[in-house]
Amino acid sequence: MKDKILEITSKYGDDRGRLMDILIDIHDLKGYVDDANIEVLSEKLGISIAEVNETVSFYHFFTKTPKAEFNIYLNDSITSNLRGRTRVKEAFELACDATFEGKSEDGMFGLYNTSCIGMNDQDPAAIINDVVFTNLTPYRVKQLIKALKDGKSLQEATYESTGDGKNSDPDLKSMVFNNIRKGMMLLNKDYERFEVVGKILAENSPEDIIKTVEDSNLRGRGGAGFPTGLKWRFGRRVEGEHKIIICNADEGEPGTFKDRVMLTEFPDLVFEGMVIAAYATGADIGLLYLRFEYRYMYNYLSLVLEEMREKGYLGKNIAGIMDFNFDIRIQLGAGAYVCGEESALIESLEGKRGEPRDKPPFPVEKGYMNFPTIVNNVETLASTVKILKHGADWFNTFGTKDSLGTKLLSVSGDCRFPGIYEVEWGTSIREVIEMAGAEDVQAVQVGGPSGVLVSVKDVDHLGGTELMKWYKPSGMMVAQKTYDRKLSYSDLPTGGSIIIFNNKRDLLKEVVMNFMDFFIEESCGSCSTCRNLPYIMKQKLQKILDGHGVRQDIDDLLSWGKVIKVSRCGLGQTAANPILSSILNFRHLYEEYVQAMTDYDNTFDLEKSVEAANKFVGRKTVFHHS
Repeated sequence: MKDKILEITSKYGDDRGRLMDILIDIHDLKGYVDDANIEVLSEKLGISIAEVNETVSFYHFFTKTPKAEFNIYLNDSITSNLRGRTRVKEAFELACDATFEGKSEDGMFGLYNTSCIGMNDQDPAAIINDVVFTNLTPYRVKQLIKALKDGKSLQEATYESTGDGKNSDPDLKSMVFNNIRKGMMLLNKDYERFEVVGKILAENSPEDIIKTVEDSNLRGRGGAGFPTGLKWRFGRRVEGEHKIIICNADEGEPGTFKDRVMLTEFPDLVFEGMVIAAYATGADIGLLYLRFEYRYMYNYLSLVLEEMREKGYLGKNIAGIMDFNFDIRIQLGAGAYVCGEESALIESLEGKRGEPRDKPPFPVEKGYMNFPTIVNNVETLASTVKILKHGADWFNTFGTKDSLGTKLLSVSGDCRFPGIYEVEWGTSIREVIEMAGAEDVQAVQVGGPSGVLVSVKDVDHLGGTELMKWYKPSGMMVAQKTYDRKLSYSDLPTGGSIIIFNNKRDLLKEVVMNFMDFFIEESCGSCSTCRNLPYIMKQKLQKILDGHGVRQDIDDLLSWGKVIKVSRCGLGQTAANPILSSILNFRHLYEEYVQAMTDYDNTFDLEKSVEAANKFVGRKTVFHHS
């Protein structure tokens, strides 16, 4: 085995920075990486055993213990739970004769819970040995496991031939569906592949390109909304032996799956955007950071890159432009939501734990391997191609004054038509609900768990906008109640996740608790605030839901939500948002649980509270009542 490990490290030039690829290959070879493997890697790569262990222990899909022949990762997102995950989970346990977070006795099946896998429009979904299974039901689970027990391969055991669009491509061949419901600027089949790189790029200087993007007022589509042209201008001005363009395709926000669809249907558009960014900034190295959950796309995307090289759109002297040398490599993640944050993503690209870096310096100054680095997400890069093709003025005809262009929305939850909608910025929540065919709506989660839970009142009465009451804790502005709020950077900014909940859902027990579990699971643990407060806040919420809450508990949650804002990265800073926004917009639900809004818990049972402790130590507590 040592020789095989050395072959793998040699494949990557014994480069410590390629540790992620090396670990993935070892897992492909034997299913796990043990202490003996880690010792070999430490010696060969010139890094400590502790550093290798740090990386192995950080990522969800890495393990130091043997796995089963078929490892089933069942999505635990809120949309999966809304669509019958519990019954599907029970069906897997019965069919596999195993419980979750464990293996069957014969070692054939391993069952594991996992966070959102980007299939919210077709949940419940699972990943089995890198193959995605969507729209699971108890019956489908039973038939699937039976087929595997009968010796069939995963591909033979699929219950759908292929999904729609390019999911049927022989190099992709997945049973995933795109569910594109509405297209405009980006989701447009009139795209002429590589036209901008092949014809327009050479006619413009890098400064011309940056000026056009600046004039378009394009802002980052990942959620933060930083001006793209300004980021590129900073990148061009910074000196460096190498400059890096990173495409962030690590969409891990529950309810978000737009990048998956873009990379399926328009990968060339995204890669062309990376080439444009490289030309504008003088970059020579491109990296696409692809979340591990989308590994099924890897070969398909790699072939698109190979085609670009053959046509002269990657490599040396791209499109005949002398000294414009740039290429793109795909880097797989290994399961960590925090790697969606740009500096954590860069740490992961370097083979480390995906912990966010302190800023400054910012990535544009010192990023990947300390080289100047520009990080843009999938949708942003794709938008630049259309801007260069049609012009900044054309782009400015879409959207609103402060939010120009279009936005891809991933819509899921309680609606008839979940899927991808491309809309203009300024579209109202009302319009999204109507497009998605949702009825009896109670609330809409905008921006995923890190966003805002918006109250939707008087759904049957579509006239007028309710009075807004604004609350602004540490920069997060939310409206208390409204139905006509707009998706925009000045009102409801979003990376694209829209989850709809009808009036049958218990927002606190089902939704908020699920979101808090997600943040607890995905914290990197670096900051004490993010490491501890989400868990403490969840326990406080559980106390309220159990009927033991008091007025002070609600005040405590709001107060702690401000404290957590000092966390280093966006994950920690927004980890309290599920509770904060639900208190602000649905405080009445909390007050219904609180005991007559008293200041103390008048139902505390002292004898019951010590039962577990007595049982553990084998004693009996005697109470004397005076």
